[in-house]
Amino acid sequence: MADATLYDYIGVAIFFASWVGYTVFADNYTKSPTLITIMHDHRAAWMHRMLERENRVVDAQILGLTMRNVALFASISVLILGGSVAILGSLEKVRGLASDLAFVQETSKAMWEIKLLILSTIFIHAFFKFAWSLRQFNYTATLLGAAPLNASEEEFSEIPEALASLGSLAVKSYNQGIRTYYFGLAALTWFLHPLLMALAGVWIVLVMYRREFRSRTLKTLIQAERARKTTKK
Repeated sequence: MADATLYDYIGVAIFFASWVGYTVFADNYTKSPTLITIMHDHRAAWMHRMLERENRVVDAQILGLTMRNVALFASISVLILGGSVAILGSLEKVRGLASDLAFVQETSKAMWEIKLLILSTIFIHAFFKFAWSLRQFNYTATLLGAAPLNASEEEFSEIPEALASLGSLAVKSYNQGIRTYYFGLAALTWFLHPLLMALAGVWIVLVMYRREFRSRTLKTLIQAERARKTTKK
């Protein structure tokens, strides 16, 4: 990055620090209910209900729908990577078009290539997260298919938790892939100005924090869990 300015280094550092810092915090925070922890409880309850019924077509359909969503994002990641490669192949034309835009920062060809390569790397990371999530959902589907019809007391306590835990791992990878998409979109602002990239990274953290820790969706899921536990008693 010989052509990089001080602003580029600051922007990239803040951007990736925001991304890594939030990922470590969100994936390991357990002091209060979050979307990840509360959905694990609902997933465990779902698997308990699954063991109680003989017809499990609906359970397979729900899991299949989730897997299709993951596969869709994985496919989109490949398309984005294809677009990035195409831009690299016609970089001079793209730079010529961008130079006519007053709000795009003028940089060297080498910096354009670096920005596109970093952007491509971000979406490669997203693809691997979605691909691993899809494999984990496949394993979950296998365990669901192997669940006994008349479970013993020991099986009834262990199988739902195992299924819920494996499903939660799959969802965790899926969430990390979606998070990568958010930060990938924020990385696009680097083409405008590196400090704008830093601000976009911080803004994405605030948006995700509100959704995962302070959203109405989380409150509704907590209320649903309380209602389920009350009904069970």
